[in-house]
Amino acid sequence: MKILYGMQKPDEGTIAVAGEQVTFGSPADAIARGIGMVHQHFMLADNLTVLENVALGSEKLYGIGGGARKKIKEISDRYGLNVRPDVLVEDLGVAERQRVEILKVLYRGARTLILDEPTAVLVPQEVDALFDNLRELKSEGLSVIFISHKLGEVLSVADEITVIRRGTTVGTAVPAETTPRQLAEMMVGSELPTPETAESTVTDRAVIEVKGLTVYASGGASIGVDTESVTGGLAAAGADVKKALDDVTFTIHAGEVMGIAGVEGNGQTELIDALIGTKNADSGTIAFLGEDITPWPTRKRREQGVGYIPEDRHRQGLLLEAPLWENRILGHVTEAPNAKGFWLNPKGAQADTRRIVEEYDVRTPGIDVTAASLSGGNQQKLIVGREMSHSPKFLIAAHPTRGVDVGAQAQIWDRIREARRQGLAVLLISADLDELIGLSDTLRVIYDGKLVADANPATITPEELGSAMTGAATGHLEHVETGEAAGSAPEDEAR
Repeated sequence: MKILYGMQKPDEGTIAVAGEQVTFGSPADAIARGIGMVHQHFMLADNLTVLENVALGSEKLYGIGGGARKKIKEISDRYGLNVRPDVLVEDLGVAERQRVEILKVLYRGARTLILDEPTAVLVPQEVDALFDNLRELKSEGLSVIFISHKLGEVLSVADEITVIRRGTTVGTAVPAETTPRQLAEMMVGSELPTPETAESTVTDRAVIEVKGLTVYASGGASIGVDTESVTGGLAAAGADVKKALDDVTFTIHAGEVMGIAGVEGNGQTELIDALIGTKNADSGTIAFLGEDITPWPTRKRREQGVGYIPEDRHRQGLLLEAPLWENRILGHVTEAPNAKGFWLNPKGAQADTRRIVEEYDVRTPGIDVTAASLSGGNQQKLIVGREMSHSPKFLIAAHPTRGVDVGAQAQIWDRIREARRQGLAVLLISADLDELIGLSDTLRVIYDGKLVADANPATITPEELGSAMTGAATGHLEHVETGEAAGSAPEDEAR
């Protein structure tokens, strides 16, 4: 992708566009040849409008006023993208942001689109809408390179499939003549892995107990402050005092995976921040193994056994320009083998990094290379290995397999299942609904900052769960009227 988009130069080989051999020195060269790319991590400025984001860097094409607005409307109407030019990007949902990204490359005249894991954060209904958009683009003569590890989606939308393993093309396939199992065997040499968990390991020992947890989007108050007076003052000043997290209550037991299903932006990030301690709750309590940890700093929570796989490995999980062994230390700087007394222990960290690389199959030429040099899947395996190496009692796993191939995905699932059997309590937040349903013992739906429903992982379908995430009710969900926890699934019903 980076080579096709001019971000990196090839060492060997050729690229031809419309029959003419080309070389790209920058993305501008690729754009000039009609190639556009929609990155997995959206490249949008939240504080700008859709119009400003689309026109940014291309002002000389149509200006940033009426000409740009007219062109955006033409493209939006032509391809059924349905974007609103004057809305701030921060107010858009994930699916709308993705359509803005597609419109942005079409605005620059792209005839070939590269889409990197475009469905990673979409619910099934949004995936269907995206595929409709792609088919419309194709019908207008555009070409689409669709990169994904979700094999069912590839089979449903592609005209031809190329499988790459370890940097080499291993084969091509025609969807009508290929099964997911055959594709998986081409990709990883084995049957397609599934997240299904057959046996229950849920105990009656509560590890994490959250009661009435509330976080205000405007910042609100810190623990111990009169929240009503603070938010009243904010309201009087005209500030937005919307609750990002509203009276959330739940319990997770040893040996239990509790899944949280929700469209991104409905309070998941605030819940993670409150649990790990990077943001103070405005009200409510968090108990860990029976002890109130609400006022504890992040470092103490980590040292006492709270593990954390962050939702964005680049922004929150790694120092991309640091070597792997230094990344192994992150979040555990005071703990062995990274430290001896008050001092860092580089040799201990380096030796343990080699162990993680071998045990978790992190494919790297060595531990001194930078984290940026690894693929996304290998970066993720390094993070998982780092967190599991400290035998956590409670693990916050936010999108643990986002953007990784099926081989790495299966390895991460195995690690979570094995730790669960050993008594680990897990909070799983994921946009992969099959992963949520397959790994979870209990499943809650979050909407607008509230836990609004419980789902039975044994009976719910991804489509029903996707509907619930967007605010619709289904027959396999139990509506939660208050912030009180519905409780964990009984041991004989858990998966």
